[in-house]
Parts: sequence; C-alpha cells; structure tokens
Amino acid sequence: ARDNGINQEIKLAHNYVSNWEEMKANASGLLIWGDVGTGKSFFAGCIANALLEKGVPVLMTNFSRILNTLTGMHFEDRNQFINSLNRYSLLIIDDLGIERNSDFALEQVFNVIDSRYRSKKPLIITTNLTLSELNNAADIAHKRIYDRILERCIPVRINNRNIRQDNATANLKQAKKILLNNHVPNQN
Repeated sequence: ARDNGINQEIKLAHNYVSNWEEMKANASGLLIWGDVGTGKSFFAGCIANALLEKGVPVLMTNFSRILNTLTGMHFEDRNQFINSLNRYSLLIIDDLGIERNSDFALEQVFNVIDSRYRSKKPLIITTNLTLSELNNAADIAHKRIYDRILERCIPVRINNRNIRQDNATANLKQAKKILLNNHVPNQN
C-alpha cells in the first residue's frame, strides 16, 4: 500500500509538470501537506527540477528566508522585493507555518501570497499543517492567508511513512547488526 501512495504521488508530480502550460494558464498551484518527514519538500523539489530542465523559471524558498530579507527594508523596497518574486513562473514556498507569527510576519506572508494571487501565477506550498487547520484558522490574519492559498492551490496529501524515521531506524538496525555480529569474545 505504501508503494501505491508513492507511485500515485510521483504520477501526480509528473502530471503537474506535463500539464504545466495549462496549470500556468489557470494559475493552478498545489498545497502539499502531510506529517513531518514524509517527503513534501522532496516532492516539490522534483517538480521544480523537472520544470527548470524545461527552462521554466522556478524559485523554491521559505517564509523564514523571505522574512529575513524583508526585515529592515523600507516599505517601497519591500514591495519591490515581493513583486520580484513574481518574475518566476512558479514560486514554491516550503514549510508554511514554521515562520514566526508576529503581526509583521503575518502581514508579509499575506502580502507575498496575495501578490502572487494577483499576478495570476501558480504557487506551490508545502506545510505540516493539516487541511482541517488550514480550513479552520484560529484568527483572521491566518484565515486571510489560508483562504488565498486554498483558492488557487489543489491540496495534495503526502501520506508516506516518515522517510527520515525509516532511514534512522534502518541505520540503527545496521549499526546494531555490525556491533553484535563483530563482537569477538575475549580470547584469554
């Protein structure tokens, strides 16, 4: 069952890329959600790489990086920077929800999403937030952001088992095997 999930997700990424012109024309993005470590960033990165190979300008970043850039900028420069993100045919924002939640941060997150929305260009978002959390935001500031995203981004749940955890478990098993099998009893 696990492989089916992965194959379905690979097929979906492939379909997004092979129907790129249509996705772009409709400003259709993806909202890739699921638990920590399930491969959401990897999935988004695969789409980015496939489109970059076709010569499509893609930027993959996150809000922590964007907010660091915007902090300390003048108002006009901020707008200019936010508009510059729309030069990319596809903007991928990784890990929505991990950035700080100050009023300034929320306002800038909204500005970036809204600017993208108005530019009529696709956006891919990855997040550990659940669809239910996105649909039932606790306050108006988050609701404005999530509503904009949900209006243009098709929700895709990445439902793999935790890849990082699986790798860690496999590595531990391997290390344990090496330690136990190579243990030579004292020869005295």
